[in-house]
Amino acid sequence: MPIAADARHMQEDLARFRHDLHREPEIGLHLPRTQEKVLKALEGLPYEITLGTETTSVTAVLRGGASDGGASGGTAAAPAVLPPAVLLRADMDGLPVQEKTGVGYTSTIDGAMHACGHDLHTSMLTGAATLLAERRHRLAGDVVLMFQPGEEGFDGASYMIREGVLDAPGRRVDAAYGMHVFSSLEPHGTFCTKPGVMLSASDGLVVTVLGAGGHGSAPHSAKDPVTAAAEMVTALQVMVTRQFNMFDPVVLSVGVLHAGTKRNVIPETARIEATIRTFSEENRQRMMETVPRLLKGIAAAHGLDVDVDYQQEYPLTITDQDETHTAEKVITELFGDSRLSRWATPLSGSEDFSRVLAEVPGTFVGLSAVPRDADPAASPFNHSPYATFDDGVLADGAALYAELAISRLEALAGARVSASVPAL
Repeated sequence: MPIAADARHMQEDLARFRHDLHREPEIGLHLPRTQEKVLKALEGLPYEITLGTETTSVTAVLRGGASDGGASGGTAAAPAVLPPAVLLRADMDGLPVQEKTGVGYTSTIDGAMHACGHDLHTSMLTGAATLLAERRHRLAGDVVLMFQPGEEGFDGASYMIREGVLDAPGRRVDAAYGMHVFSSLEPHGTFCTKPGVMLSASDGLVVTVLGAGGHGSAPHSAKDPVTAAAEMVTALQVMVTRQFNMFDPVVLSVGVLHAGTKRNVIPETARIEATIRTFSEENRQRMMETVPRLLKGIAAAHGLDVDVDYQQEYPLTITDQDETHTAEKVITELFGDSRLSRWATPLSGSEDFSRVLAEVPGTFVGLSAVPRDADPAASPFNHSPYATFDDGVLADGAALYAELAISRLEALAGARVSASVPAL
């Protein structure tokens, strides 16, 4: 049976599993209930499973049968050339968001929600695990399943890389693929790709303006951090438009501006927190130099001190051109040209799958889970308490994960055989 049709037979099971995950979202690096559910889904399948020590990650390795003549117990003599290996990744964590979707499987955990669709990613990869195990005899190499906690600001990918996920088969994987669903942007069921820079780098800015408190009626006898902070917020926006090329954009958004306790009291400090997104390494480095210089200059002009904490977070998500074209070919073969959207510009979101792509060739594929009857342009975006993701994409996502591994391993194995044949 074709893999997409086989996956569709799993649709109801995948939806039930996804709803189970959605009801109990967990945040951060330690997701014990989620890990337990994933392990139960993998039970009975021929995977070599390793659990994280610093996090509740799950790494599962499936040894390909085609590379050892179909032996299932690993008793065949070791091949002269190690078979290739491909990694498939799904993140598992939720967000500190109070759900307001009203769906029948709404989160039962107060203040936590799968608002970014990671419950779908995890469900699709567990579906792919079954599809691949059933086709083990076709695998011309090994598959690594990377179930990762802590994508939402906790850099879980770094933990798993440090613990050896990229070398889980016994050598470095040859290619890596990740997927991410969206609750808006594209019509339902659309797969999205882009070679090169696909997602921005993400950095954090925490600024503490240090003044001297006093009475609101006598600001001349104090050192007011509030007015300086207000000037800093405006100056940061002006700096972006005047010192950076609009065709290599920088996004800086202040999300926290806090000072004071009472209207007639000048506070001791004011606090600013911002997120910074850049689309080139050059601009990322320039921002790290320019922002502190600007803020310190404003503080000095007001006779104040300032503490600037510029926090490097996730690097640029840069997809490999060849691996992206491979993914596009698989998508169109499975689902047709109409299901593929090639982005002309990057998205200003960020991802720690960028850590994996910095180590091995690979790509990242978007998948629209917008409800079928919804307007993608008007639907709440990921991270919204109203973000709704349609179960209808689960089977297709599982099929794509599985077919990417099967076809890429076949191509890698073929290339190795060709390379080993001496020229006449």
